[in-house]
Amino acid sequence: MAINHQATQQSVQDRLKRRYRADRRFKAYSIGALCVAIAFLALFFTDIVIKALPGLQQAEIELTYTYTDDVMFDPGAGVQGDEALADEFNSLISRGWTRLLPEELEDNPELEGTTETLWVLATDDVDQYLKGEYNALGEEERALVDRLAEDGRASLNFNTYLFTNGDSKLPEMAGLKSALVGSLYLVFLVFIFAFPLGVMTAVYLEEYAPENQLTNWIEVNINNLAAVPSIIFGLLGLAVFINFFGAPRSSALVGGLTIGIMTLPLIIIAGRAALRAVPDSIRQGALAVGASRWQMVKDHVLPLALPGILTGTIIGMAVAIGETAPLLIIGMIAYIPEAPTSFTEAATVLPAQIFTWAGMPEQSYTGRTAAGILVLLAVMITMNATAIYLRNRYTRRW
Repeated sequence: MAINHQATQQSVQDRLKRRYRADRRFKAYSIGALCVAIAFLALFFTDIVIKALPGLQQAEIELTYTYTDDVMFDPGAGVQGDEALADEFNSLISRGWTRLLPEELEDNPELEGTTETLWVLATDDVDQYLKGEYNALGEEERALVDRLAEDGRASLNFNTYLFTNGDSKLPEMAGLKSALVGSLYLVFLVFIFAFPLGVMTAVYLEEYAPENQLTNWIEVNINNLAAVPSIIFGLLGLAVFINFFGAPRSSALVGGLTIGIMTLPLIIIAGRAALRAVPDSIRQGALAVGASRWQMVKDHVLPLALPGILTGTIIGMAVAIGETAPLLIIGMIAYIPEAPTSFTEAATVLPAQIFTWAGMPEQSYTGRTAAGILVLLAVMITMNATAIYLRNRYTRRW
């Protein structure tokens, strides 16, 4: 009996050891998975930042320039004190700057005959040469750029053009302004379209709708819509808003409504979860003192559920602002050099602009693409941080 007891005890201890070993292995696998995820995330951000740094810099050249009538026909004639730079003017100074000279003289006639020292935009080849990348400059042009750089008259400065210009066929002039404005229009339209509809639908389903097959069918389909591929919503927007209602193609109006429909199920689901989290005692207390159902919802339930609703809405909009597929279908990937001034003008958005630049052959667009991704990530992180702040600031514990 004693031997059998010892054997049984030994067997139990062996099984316990195996369980503890399995537990330690499972914990090690979990930590390994977490480390791999963090490593990939760090690798992704490091790669994006490294590629974006050249895009955040742009070559500029300092020159002393006299505004005369001759510069309308020969922009190099205005360069003072540097004949070599005047001779190579068209090779080193961007056409994006020279083509604005007539407008500047027309808008500011007092400039006629004056001389100024300016930092002007250099060509893409000069920019790539100063960054050590492939370029099409000749030997004499490279020697001239080297001399200007040694004299402190050619350098890489912060690329303000990236944020003040729209898209351009000249890489050194290309910027995100039109895409940023288009994204703002789109986010505004998504909010004013999807938020009221989503909240009212959630209120009805949680506070008024009877329990029957129709309600269950609607709930199941709303949940299914949240998982539908986004490109399907693009086809829906093309068929309904453009082909049926005749809304302008490529406009922020069509984009906002299409993305609004895509975001609607997310807002409804988040709204219902927030409303469901309000204790029934709040509802019963309001009804017990004579409040109508509408007064109970408006004065007691909605204010308490609003932080959760806003959190879900902001997260849904942050997801929507990064969508590209539905916008490709409705034409918001068009070449837009000027920022739109109304909801019906042709517009583009940040993801579409990034997609366009990613397909350009010039090396300069690689840095601009990575910089655009950083800007888009900054917008999304800001929106998510706002959602977290609202949740932590206004959520009530029961």
